[in-house]
Amino acid sequence: MLKQRFVLDTSALTDVRAREKTGDQTFNVYITSMLDTIAEARLRLGISCYIPYPSVYNELLEFAKNNECDEMVIAKMDTWLVKKTPDRYEVKIPSKIFYEYVDHMRSRINKGMNIAENMILEAATVCLFTTTKAESRKDIESEIKREVIGSLINKFREKYRTAMRYGILDSAPDIDVLLLSKELDAAVVASDEGICRWSEQLGLRFVDAKTFPLMLGEYLSKTRETK
Repeated sequence: MLKQRFVLDTSALTDVRAREKTGDQTFNVYITSMLDTIAEARLRLGISCYIPYPSVYNELLEFAKNNECDEMVIAKMDTWLVKKTPDRYEVKIPSKIFYEYVDHMRSRINKGMNIAENMILEAATVCLFTTTKAESRKDIESEIKREVIGSLINKFREKYRTAMRYGILDSAPDIDVLLLSKELDAAVVASDEGICRWSEQLGLRFVDAKTFPLMLGEYLSKTRETK
């Protein structure tokens, strides 16, 4: 059997849907069971589960601590998850993919800005309508746009763009998952739709976090049957 490698996003071990499939368990019990399965898959089948370090590892560590996981869980994480920093200088990504990513992010940011602008206008209209003698909101809308809201929205746009566009490339852990998977030619395990979309763009195999425990279980069940 061809040995497989997987790169885990934080959601690979924290996905609620996966927990629901295995019964009503606490996170401590669930992640312990998952790490034991990963350990058995490593020892029996040579399957390796990588986790980008330190980005995704720190996210998972914080999640475990917030859910009051015991020290044994942390020890299992350190033992059975292969911590590796992706080679961010050598992994090559086609320029078209990068262009589409930036274009997509710009579109999402502009959409958020337009929603916020409309809410500013709506809030100002409601406030003035309740404090003036205008018979309808239409009577004051043009005045609001011209004298009150116009300059405020311009200032908002400038500050919003500065805050949202400067240095943005979404989540660093998400990018590390994709880069490490590309470097290792490994499958991505996550529940994040963004990671799924960009895995497809980069030609990476994607495994939904909710089916990952079942996949490992299927591999292991076949090895037990052949004994």
